[in-house]
Amino acid sequence: MPYVPNTDNDRRMMLERIGVADIEELFSGIPEELRLKRPLDIPSTPEMTLLREIETLSNENNTGLICFAGGGLYDHFIPAAVGTIINRPEFMTAYTPYQAEVAQGTLQVIYEFQSHICRLTGMHVANASMYDGATAAAEAIILSTNVTRRGKVLLSETVSPLYREVIKTYLSGRDVELVTVPMKDGLTDVEGLISAIDDATACVLLAQPNFFGLLEEVEDVAEATHKVGGKLVMAVDPIAQAILKTPGEYGADIVVGEGQPLGMPVSFGGPLLGFFAAKKELVRYMPGRIASRTKDVDGKTGFVLTLQTREQHIRREKATSNICTNQALCATAASVYLTLLGKAGLEQVALLSAEKAQQTSQSLFELDGFEPYFKAPFVREFAVKTPVPAQKVILSLVKHGVLGGVNAGRWYKGLDNCLIVAVTEKRTTEEIQLLVGGLKELA
Repeated sequence: MPYVPNTDNDRRMMLERIGVADIEELFSGIPEELRLKRPLDIPSTPEMTLLREIETLSNENNTGLICFAGGGLYDHFIPAAVGTIINRPEFMTAYTPYQAEVAQGTLQVIYEFQSHICRLTGMHVANASMYDGATAAAEAIILSTNVTRRGKVLLSETVSPLYREVIKTYLSGRDVELVTVPMKDGLTDVEGLISAIDDATACVLLAQPNFFGLLEEVEDVAEATHKVGGKLVMAVDPIAQAILKTPGEYGADIVVGEGQPLGMPVSFGGPLLGFFAAKKELVRYMPGRIASRTKDVDGKTGFVLTLQTREQHIRREKATSNICTNQALCATAASVYLTLLGKAGLEQVALLSAEKAQQTSQSLFELDGFEPYFKAPFVREFAVKTPVPAQKVILSLVKHGVLGGVNAGRWYKGLDNCLIVAVTEKRTTEEIQLLVGGLKELA
């Protein structure tokens, strides 16, 4: 956005139009203890100089490192058409569609996004997107407790620790017992989890693949959960879903995940895109908005917001969620990305990522001191046992222009020598060799 300063006269005219005497009166509703009592000390800078400083800051979003880090966000190739389409003013400037009759394009894109998510997950219905995968997971748990009227929630330690932190925050003001089931060799301890399931269980949350990139055994957990009337919630990777069994086939009741890999850059972790899908019997309990296709009085196809049960202006204290908007522009990017690639293209991205991950892991495990941390099958992300702390490995690889992975020890006690490496279709043979070469030098 161009830098447009407000003159003293501009501010005076705005205050007059609002009907207040000065800035102090405008901010009078803000408690004194929350108000800044000192000047911001922003220098009077020429526009050209200011723009140069802002550009320098924005360039920090691009580290120039070859990215082998994952942990929920992944560096996939984004077709140029994605940016071209979402930067059209009809999409870029459109706000969330409260007035359906003037937002047909936005509503159609949302409807297409929901359709894509339903196909990926094998679920009956999806909403118009959410803030991110972590908040979507928390909302899925809240839905489960509301529907079952139970207060016990089980989640595996192999679910992303970032998801678990957000879930803990969301549930902090609720009468809910949150039980984290310890992992075993990088996977959910299925026996321990099943033994913890009882008649008080509202839901069980599993990730597929899990935080270490490993494939979980879901069937027995699904059966045990449904046997007591609980809900199975699955957090999934949308790219991997193209080549894996769908959560619907596993018997999941609710599916959530992070949509960033679908046409959005990593960009220091934001903005993100949460998706949320469920079985049709849960549709009226779902958070967020749902767009649908219908026909008007003349028989013409149109799009409407069918359900807005989360809306405080409609349901007040009975609203299903406190989420106050969907990620409409990010959902548009995901819709464009999925439409451009299609089923075959998405499968190719997933397969190339998996093949390159296998190639990378084989090369790494041939190095002295580097070996698999866990034995279970993986898709495009895997854990490496390093001869020195993983954080030291990461810092060493930066000198080679490589972001080598994620340090599992940041969240898991005793895993300081566990480096989680993610590989996408974007990584070339030369880039993989650069990673291997950097680790070989370290070894």
